[in-house]
Amino acid sequence: MAIIKKKCWPEYFQLIKNGKKKVEIRLADFEIKPGDVLVLEEFDPETNTYTGRQIKKKAKSIIKFNPTLMHRYEDMKKFGFYIIDME
Repeated sequence: MAIIKKKCWPEYFQLIKNGKKKVEIRLADFEIKPGDVLVLEEFDPETNTYTGRQIKKKAKSIIKFNPTLMHRYEDMKKFGFYIIDME
């Protein structure tokens, strides 16, 4: 089990804390597997500082994908992506 620390902006940190955000999308520039612990450290981009608050979450499942295989770069830049949490 690895412990992985990542920055988390305040608005997303609060959604995770309140239980309203259960999905995280991150650039796959690190190794992670189910069972690893993600330590999300609240970071304020306006002041460029950490607030000192942390949330620890266990990775349940990991899906790695490359959107450039499915979409043109111009479309990704124009439209962006949705993150859809389904029941």
